[in-house]
Amino acid sequence: MSSDTEEYSVFHGNSNTLPDVCIVPSEHHRLLLPSISSNSGMDAADNLHLPPWNTNIIDDPDYADVVRQAERAIEGGILPVRIAAGSSGSYFVRNLEGKTIGVFKPKDEEPYGYLSEAGASIIDTKLRLNIVPKTRVVRLASDSFNYPAIERHLITAKREINESVGRHMHGRRVFQPKGLHPKVGSFQLFVEKYDDADAFLKQFDRDSPSPDVAIQFQRQFEKLVVLDYIIRNTDRNNSNWLVKYETKKVNERDMIENAGEVNHLSNAATTITTDETTSAKPTVDIRIAAIDNGLAFPFKHPDEWRTYPFHWAWLPQAKTPFSDDIKALVLPLLADMNFIQHEICDEIQRLFSQDKNYERRLVERQLSVMRGQIINLAQAMRDGKSPFQLVQMPGVIVERLVSDALGDPPGSRQFKQKFNDRYPLFTWF
Repeated sequence: MSSDTEEYSVFHGNSNTLPDVCIVPSEHHRLLLPSISSNSGMDAADNLHLPPWNTNIIDDPDYADVVRQAERAIEGGILPVRIAAGSSGSYFVRNLEGKTIGVFKPKDEEPYGYLSEAGASIIDTKLRLNIVPKTRVVRLASDSFNYPAIERHLITAKREINESVGRHMHGRRVFQPKGLHPKVGSFQLFVEKYDDADAFLKQFDRDSPSPDVAIQFQRQFEKLVVLDYIIRNTDRNNSNWLVKYETKKVNERDMIENAGEVNHLSNAATTITTDETTSAKPTVDIRIAAIDNGLAFPFKHPDEWRTYPFHWAWLPQAKTPFSDDIKALVLPLLADMNFIQHEICDEIQRLFSQDKNYERRLVERQLSVMRGQIINLAQAMRDGKSPFQLVQMPGVIVERLVSDALGDPPGSRQFKQKFNDRYPLFTWF
């Protein structure tokens, strides 16, 4: 392709599917994406009236209960414990019984990604992947967190002054009692019985699993690929995703009875006469937990010295084309541009916009990369490609254009698709 020719896509206003690619002959005759009108006539992220970060998460009572357990434990002296391995400022949070129930990453101690952690959870929920432990943004205060020394000294000095005044003036005080300020950060629910993926993969290769077990792991692996590729995780390696491998024994008598209930045959008498039908048969359940998503949602594709590879692309599972199961799960959603914009992009922008350092232009660049990743992923699935082939596809950026400058009505959306033409000096292929 010549230097003055680029590939752009056209989104038809009466279609929800992703576009085909057309060739535009010159810089001055680029085809733009026709607008997709919003039902509300206003962008969701343009007029946000959202509450500040807090732990009163009324739309998820189970999650809110876990956060309340953490607060009660801190009040009871069971403080979060800093994670020593591979973390600049993450904490295991416990309940009153001392059981670990979550991982908290304060914004000012984990400089990258408290929003990305919560954003990955949104993507996981929207696409029904169920591999990211639920993560929200909350406020927590604890003496075990890293606070500036001057803040600690000031609180101590005020408390001592109040105590001194109270002794001489019958309980009066000079300062209102005030503790350490709550920190904003991501709170991810803790998962149990999971092992490090690196250790699991070594054991998995040695044991030569049965075809059924291999297929089950492949399906979970594909979900990890979908998540990481969409959020463009720049720090995914085999030490920051987990695998749970459980062997369960299922009694055939129970299986027969359950099948009878499903088929409304519970009234029919079932006679079990042999030992074989009452024996327990082992079944395997494999689950992946995609933790540590802080270094995701970049504002550009790698184009300098570092490639930020997906380390799972070296695994043998990455050489297998995407299965029909994962296609049936996510492809109808990824092929719907309205879903991508309203259910994914708008939700991510709403999340990111609540940060006091929010920059709309920067977030728009992040969303442009994510839209392009989604287009690539959907196309790779339609073409029968594997995850390894997916990561070799050229990066795509889908930019959102300002409608007012084009004379379009308020609330309309236009997008421009282009390919990333800069690549890292060193590649890993």
